[in-house]
Amino acid sequence: MGFTCGIIGLPNIGKTTIFNALTGAHVEATRYASTSTQPNTRVVPVPDPRMDTICALVEAEKVIYTTLEFVDIAGLAKGASRGEGLGNKFLAHIREVDAIAHIVRCFEDPNLPHPNGKVDPQTDIETINTELIIADLEALDRRKQKLEKVGKSGDQDARAQLDLIRRIIETLDAGQPARALHLSTEMDKRYLKEYNLLTSIPVLYVCNIQEPAEAGNAHVAAVRAHAAEEKAPVVVLAGKLESEIMDIEDPEERQVFMQEMELKETGLSQMIRAGYDLLGLVTFFTVGGKENRAWTVRRNTRAPQAAGAIHSDFEKGFIRAVVYNLDDLVKHKTEHAIKEAGRLRLEGKDYIVQDGDILHFRFNV
Repeated sequence: MGFTCGIIGLPNIGKTTIFNALTGAHVEATRYASTSTQPNTRVVPVPDPRMDTICALVEAEKVIYTTLEFVDIAGLAKGASRGEGLGNKFLAHIREVDAIAHIVRCFEDPNLPHPNGKVDPQTDIETINTELIIADLEALDRRKQKLEKVGKSGDQDARAQLDLIRRIIETLDAGQPARALHLSTEMDKRYLKEYNLLTSIPVLYVCNIQEPAEAGNAHVAAVRAHAAEEKAPVVVLAGKLESEIMDIEDPEERQVFMQEMELKETGLSQMIRAGYDLLGLVTFFTVGGKENRAWTVRRNTRAPQAAGAIHSDFEKGFIRAVVYNLDDLVKHKTEHAIKEAGRLRLEGKDYIVQDGDILHFRFNV
């Protein structure tokens, strides 16, 4: 699987519409905050034109794309960190995702009142972020109290963690997310990961507009300004329109409609690209025989760990990887021709997998 993306935002700002647009689901969107503690989830294949190229050149029994899971988490209102509106349940769901898509309403519509009575992206963002910060502060305070007891006995690990927690709390008290804190040691990075803080999860902001022509409006500009301060990516989607596009089953008809709307790519493609960049993900391929398949790993992943994404035995018994790139396949057409051209390589345990690599793993178990 590529990654799990949690969709969050205030109630009634288009979250479920965006969810439907990205996944092709038909979840009913209502004007009232959900009272269900279970989020809507959907796993979708990651469209990748490179796989089409591979399949045209390499025969296989089936094709398997890497996947992405979207989790539509019910609207977070002010007071969620204190459990209001089932807030604690919703916050718990956020902790389980790899990345957050923070949906922000960036359109005016008198027929769809904003929950706060006024469309104000900056205030909306601050409302959600404040709830996440408060929840993190409470979690850190509980952990800090336990560590202080241990630290009194001279435990060096506890003292190191207390120092880190104090720095995180200072960052949060300043209104900044934990991910804004620069950590210089691997130990601190490991501790932060263990704390599972909401504000340490990478975030991208999604501007929900009504028409593509609104992509440059003042509300979108406000979101971009805030995101720039956080160094977070921004995706602009016309949620309702994207949902209509997803409902068109015929690929050619869908493409014609997108051209009429002057859209170069779907919202799903934009979200995937932004998410992969945010999390530092790359895709490699295994081809031929039973399946042509795409796999997703973190950037800078070495060959044995990439093999482990397929099966743990591949990593344990890793010997070497046979490697060539998609560009080699496009140029030379066959693996035999790639080998004849001297482009087929044998790589060992230190090889870092590159985006677009085609790999065969040799292993012994």
